[in-house]
Amino acid sequence: MCGIVGYVGQRQAVPLVLDALRRLEYRGYDSAGVAVQTPAGLAVVRAEGKLVNLLEKAYAAQLAGHVAIAHTRWATHGPPVERNAHPHTDDGQQCAVVHNGIIENFAELKAQLMASGARFASDTDSEVIAHLLARGEGSLWERACAVRRQLKGQFAVVAMDQREPGVLVALRQGPPLVVGLADGETVVASDPAAVIALTRRCIHLEDGDVACLSSQGVSILDGQDQPVQRAEIVLDWDPAQVERGGYKHFMLKEIYEQPGACAQTLQVLLPDGVFDLTRWGLSPQRLLELGAVHLVACGTSWHAALVGKFFLEGLAGIPCQVDYASEYRYRDPLLPEGTLVVGVTQSGETADTLAAMRLARERGALLASLCNVRGAMAERLAAVHLPTSAGPEIGVASTKAFSSQLVALLVLALAWRRARGAPAVELEQRLRELPYSLQETLQQAAPVQEVAQALHHARNALYLGRGVLYPVALEGALKLKEISYIHAEGYPAGEMKHGPIALLDEQFPVVGLCPAFELFHKTLSNLEEVRARQAPVYVVGDPQHPRLRELAQVVIPLPPSPWPLLPILAVVPLQLLAYHVAVLRGCDVDQPRNLAKSVTVE
Repeated sequence: MCGIVGYVGQRQAVPLVLDALRRLEYRGYDSAGVAVQTPAGLAVVRAEGKLVNLLEKAYAAQLAGHVAIAHTRWATHGPPVERNAHPHTDDGQQCAVVHNGIIENFAELKAQLMASGARFASDTDSEVIAHLLARGEGSLWERACAVRRQLKGQFAVVAMDQREPGVLVALRQGPPLVVGLADGETVVASDPAAVIALTRRCIHLEDGDVACLSSQGVSILDGQDQPVQRAEIVLDWDPAQVERGGYKHFMLKEIYEQPGACAQTLQVLLPDGVFDLTRWGLSPQRLLELGAVHLVACGTSWHAALVGKFFLEGLAGIPCQVDYASEYRYRDPLLPEGTLVVGVTQSGETADTLAAMRLARERGALLASLCNVRGAMAERLAAVHLPTSAGPEIGVASTKAFSSQLVALLVLALAWRRARGAPAVELEQRLRELPYSLQETLQQAAPVQEVAQALHHARNALYLGRGVLYPVALEGALKLKEISYIHAEGYPAGEMKHGPIALLDEQFPVVGLCPAFELFHKTLSNLEEVRARQAPVYVVGDPQHPRLRELAQVVIPLPPSPWPLLPILAVVPLQLLAYHVAVLRGCDVDQPRNLAKSVTVE
């Protein structure tokens, strides 16, 4: 979850790594730090709190050098104070390290090191790595290989040693590390978003890899200490995509990027416009050989998977099971022959999702990834790829990645339906027109701000939906709680009478999803029950319906659409609602407390 960056080259390193770190701050903002190789030795500057605090100190220190590492922290071991900020050094100031992950045997290693005279300065598990590297024998690369064998747990580490100028080492076991390659300079980071200002040429390190980086490039040893070449990829992201571009927050920018993100996802999946996924490993014949689908995911991606179940069962007639990846990996799932298991993940590096995917592959399932980052671990694990193309998503609260996932899942269902000889031609055409419907939804979203004014003083909120819109209610509630810190729950509207109705009164607002679709009247009846308890009602639906206008304080309109497109459209007002409520409450929209963008450790 923490953000890591390292640079070695000919330019001044500190401005480069701090700029890259700015693009990684969504991975953690408890503290931050930078270390640079100077002629006088290692210089380290660290600061508690957000990155801006480090920037002030680092630039005031006028650090100079051509090799640097930097880090932004999401705390695991030890409170978020300056002594626990990275980079950490050994007690002789020989080695500096930045680390993302958890060292499970750090207490044992720390006790051994202290028994040999090591003096520790922090409460973290990470500091043991610096001491181990400083006390090893051989080159820094050789010592890194030895340390990798001593560590248990999940870790991504970048380190340097003042005795070996011009060199960095990087170790991966679990959390991601990507190496960017340019003429005369090399960069390593937790996420491609941090390297694209320098280069689009990248390689992803694999588990067990230990890489040696210099201005001339990178050399890699695998988990058996054997030299290995990793495939180079070219990122299709534009550096401008990781800037706010005039928007106040990344989240708002990414909400408004959804028409383009969905259009690009359609273009990537179906470049010739035909609903055939053969190029991605799912030919019509292969689809016909499969008898079931398991979708595994976490967080927002799990909500997307719940919608995908409606698509796959309702359109393709394929039994579909949806699991939290964190539960699937431990519950001994049954995987009959002919099961497709799809890991749904924005980053392609979510630890629990990767573990669930590995389990499915070991048990003989056909493994697929639905992922937004080319070359990420999820893609490398899978035999089948369903790429989304939302571009980099910087805001912690996922928006355009979610809608792009829904598009990809709908394409899968429609391709499956076509393979079974029953193409939904009209729906396929409406999906091609989806970007225009999304644009219309955004243009009609002005009533959202009126709802935000009413909700931003609330302590609780209930989101209700039925059928394919029930997962969207879950997602809307998640967005509100993530960034505004208002307690919110999503619920199937028909289940409200089985508990949540007891909470309702005039201080408990309810957001209902009630557009024109086959469950409209059922949902309307549930909203009648809400109003009978005096709870204020706000609706995403048909503003022309007379009873809906009477029930609701505000109706946010949706363009008329077939049911499979409704989740992709209906989530947009809920994203905007969460955003505006958070702004009114003075919350940090892009960096909500205690959260990080990519959960790369269990």
